[in-house]
Amino acid sequence: MGVMIQMLGGGDRATALRESIGKTISGLKLDDDALHFVFDDGSKMKLQDDGQSCCESRYMRTDDDLAYYVGAKLLGADTKEAPSIEDSDYGSHDVEFLVIETDRGSFTMSSHNEHNGYYGGFWITAVAE
Repeated sequence: MGVMIQMLGGGDRATALRESIGKTISGLKLDDDALHFVFDDGSKMKLQDDGQSCCESRYMRTDDDLAYYVGAKLLGADTKEAPSIEDSDYGSHDVEFLVIETDRGSFTMSSHNEHNGYYGGFWITAVAE
């Protein structure tokens, strides 16, 4: 989890994730390119790629059924590199996986960054809502 916290920017950006570990998920959705959690104690958290620079298009996707994980306990999160994709519109298309661990198994979000080659990278953050 230490690596994930550093990837989340450390400090206040990681506090929301640390405080959410062990909580039961009562709501989960992908909205506005962020993964939104609601927990059974009423607290909320979102995970998003907060590294937007000019000349980029950033978005998040998943093929997993998020509804399956409602009622599960959040155990952790980690990021994993993914291969770049050739992109004719922007020139570069990078992908990073965000793997969320629960007591029902894990699900994977893909964070995308389409850019002109001068920008890039990812800055996944956890924010209490």
